[in-house]
Amino acid sequence: MTGNSRRDWLKCAAAGGAALAVAMARLRQALAVGSVEAGIARARGDVRVNGQAARRGMEVKPGDVVVTGRDAELVMVVGRDAFLVRANSRVEFSGDAARLAVAALRVVTGAVLSVFEPGARKRIQTSTASIGIRGTGVYVEVDEMRTYVCTCYGEAELTPVDDPKAGETVRTTHHDQPRYIYPKGMPRMIEHAPVINHTDAELVLLESLVGRKVPFDPKNYP
Repeated sequence: MTGNSRRDWLKCAAAGGAALAVAMARLRQALAVGSVEAGIARARGDVRVNGQAARRGMEVKPGDVVVTGRDAELVMVVGRDAFLVRANSRVEFSGDAARLAVAALRVVTGAVLSVFEPGARKRIQTSTASIGIRGTGVYVEVDEMRTYVCTCYGEAELTPVDDPKAGETVRTTHHDQPRYIYPKGMPRMIEHAPVINHTDAELVLLESLVGRKVPFDPKNYP
């Protein structure tokens, strides 16, 4: 990440830091007393799971569909993976419902930050991208014309749906190689992108919900 990109990212992260810090403090208090378990840790605003209003502790499993409304947000654990779903999102989960093992996500609209169990192969699908991952922290944001992907750490195979031969593999330690992935008709199918709309603090929170730590030292990235 370039110096300018990192400075811009830190400014954006700081702008919403206060509200996020309050929410994380509450979740950390819950973790301290062992009250956060698999399922929904926090639902803010209009959040639906299979059309039903989401509530704290509600189980989410492969086969379910999560939809968030305007200004809504969802933090949840499914098996050994954890997710933060942004507002105006539709995310479809698939995998082994009996074992709560997520194999794939389809992000139809919106954005989701995910941390996955090390070693397990997963896939995230959007209208323009197929993203193969293993034990990765990854942020995906979808709009009408492109998919934004930041492999926060770990390895990901980024494949444009309309031109699989243009795919690439990225290996990162700390938000090193964000990408935009485009549909057919654009001059480039994949291009470099800045770091946007997600933070280290959110990654730390998600990993803590499944008893893990991020694979970098947050103190080195103030």
